[in-house]
Amino acid sequence: MDYKNSEAPLSTITYDRDAVENSTGNLYEAIVIMAKRAAQINGDLKKELIDKLDEFATHNDSLEEVFENKEQIEVSKFYERLPKPTAMAVEEWLESRTYHRNPDSEEN
Repeated sequence: MDYKNSEAPLSTITYDRDAVENSTGNLYEAIVIMAKRAAQINGDLKKELIDKLDEFATHNDSLEEVFENKEQIEVSKFYERLPKPTAMAVEEWLESRTYHRNPDSEEN
């Protein structure tokens, strides 16, 4: 998933409650689904950031020398400027890009 081109807002906004609960008919179920999706997005972003920062890592046993790598700082700043995972999850939910199912309500 390409999270870098997300149109999610950078700050907190108010959403229409009816639009949020439209797919499930239950506001709390929709919130749980969005929370789980936000946790997935957060995990993906964290893994991606750690992988990129490991490229710049210098494995040194000495605590005396600490190097500031400008590329590493730029990568960190880029990820800090991304929208929050919760905002991305809400955006995906409102655009019906989140797949969800309830196995308890499915008939066998």
